[in-house]
Amino acid sequence: MAAMAALGRRLRALGRGVRGVQTPPRYEESTAEFGFVERLLPPSRIPDPPPHPKYPTPSGWSPPAGQTPPPDLPYFVRRSRLHNLPVYLGLRQGRRLTELRRIHGDIWALERDLRAFLGSQGVPEVAAQVNEVTGTLRLRGHWGAQVRQWLLQRGF
Repeated sequence: MAAMAALGRRLRALGRGVRGVQTPPRYEESTAEFGFVERLLPPSRIPDPPPHPKYPTPSGWSPPAGQTPPPDLPYFVRRSRLHNLPVYLGLRQGRRLTELRRIHGDIWALERDLRAFLGSQGVPEVAAQVNEVTGTLRLRGHWGAQVRQWLLQRGF
C-alpha cells in the first residue's frame, strides 16, 4: 500500500514540472495537412445548378423566372434547398393529397389564386386545408403537375 502511495506522489510530482508549476502539454498545430481534411467535409451549401441548353430539363426541372426581384405578390413560395419547387404528393387515410410548403406572406391569397387557376383548368371545386403556422397548403387530389405549372407561370 505504501508503494502505491509513493508511486502516486512521484507521478504527481512529474506532472507539476519545475517548482510545482504545471506545464501545458506540448503539441504543434499544423495547418498544412488540413487540405486533406477539407476535401472530406461536406459543402456548406448546395451549389447553384449549371445552365442547360433548354428547359425543362429531362428530369422536368425548370429554374425560376429570370426576375431578380421576386414577383410582386402578397405571398412568396421559396424553393427547397435543392432548388426544387416544394410541391409534394402523398396519401393520408386513403386520400390523395397535394401539399404546397414553404409559403410566406398571405397564404389565403395564394389559396384563392390557386383555386381560381385550377377552376380555369376545368378542375371541379377542390377541398383545401390552410395551415398558417407551418406555411403549408393541402389540396385534396393529386394536382402536382398543375400546381408546379402555376408556380412556374408566377415566377417561382
